[in-house]
Amino acid sequence: MIGRIVEVADDNRHLRVHRGFMVVQDTAGERKELGQVPLDDIAAVIANAHGLSYTNNLLVALAERGAPFVLCGANHNAVGMLIPIEGNFEQAKRIEAQIAASQPTHKRLWAAVVRAKLEQQAAALEATGAPTAPLTALAAKVKSGDPENLEAQGAQRYWRLLFGDSFRRDQDGGGPNAMLNYGYTVLRATTARAIVAAGLHTSIGLHHSNDTNAMRLVDDVMEPFRPMIDLKVWQLNRNGEKEVTPDTKRALVRTLYDDMQTDAGATPVMACIQKLATSLAQVYLGERDKLDLPLPGLPLALASALQDE
Repeated sequence: MIGRIVEVADDNRHLRVHRGFMVVQDTAGERKELGQVPLDDIAAVIANAHGLSYTNNLLVALAERGAPFVLCGANHNAVGMLIPIEGNFEQAKRIEAQIAASQPTHKRLWAAVVRAKLEQQAAALEATGAPTAPLTALAAKVKSGDPENLEAQGAQRYWRLLFGDSFRRDQDGGGPNAMLNYGYTVLRATTARAIVAAGLHTSIGLHHSNDTNAMRLVDDVMEPFRPMIDLKVWQLNRNGEKEVTPDTKRALVRTLYDDMQTDAGATPVMACIQKLATSLAQVYLGERDKLDLPLPGLPLALASALQDE
């Protein structure tokens, strides 16, 4: 399902349910109704404002539909996420298979994810006119489990090539870092929805192992799609957009609706994430051997926009 990602970023707002809609209401003055969104159309709600309130009925209605409710900090990173405890009619069977998966299986799957991420990073660099050889060379060397941590080696090269030698990835930084934080928050919510819908448990990861992270699998599965956000931030920054604004937020969200190339043809990024999560469940169940990863390359609309600039 491709739904709408709804962000509430203005202060003094109240969210409630009325006849199948999420209603946004002003809490100041006459408490005017500001808008409605059909609950069945919502893929995720991003709560990114001060003085925001919402009813329990709304949270229940979103959970029943598998739509995450994401709480953001001042740096636009997700600090909390409400996700449903039921997401698939085979959920118990799939989680049991997920738990029972062998370490060699996890290592093989993680290598495929790392390779795909490095290839997508190379595609992002190609679009900016930067050298791609440092990333494509690493992608060809990835072994089971990525024991040489080529993912981290790739990141060191990638950020400098994409944003310049002076750039440092800083989750508490402003400018491009803040835009990256926001884009990743939206991507993370979309991935969490896909993981739950596939009947998998978000905290049983392939590689990420932080004991305090309840979204380890989410952070694993979203890795190949991060370069989509990175390139959009690069494009916004080149066009003079330096901070998180309503316009840059909309641009980052739209990236998830762009088409990517897959073996089945052009497919929206959001649907590619769902296909990857579903294929992971099928690997755990022994129904297939490989993950359904998108082909190396950029979202088609983004690639076309860059060519036109």
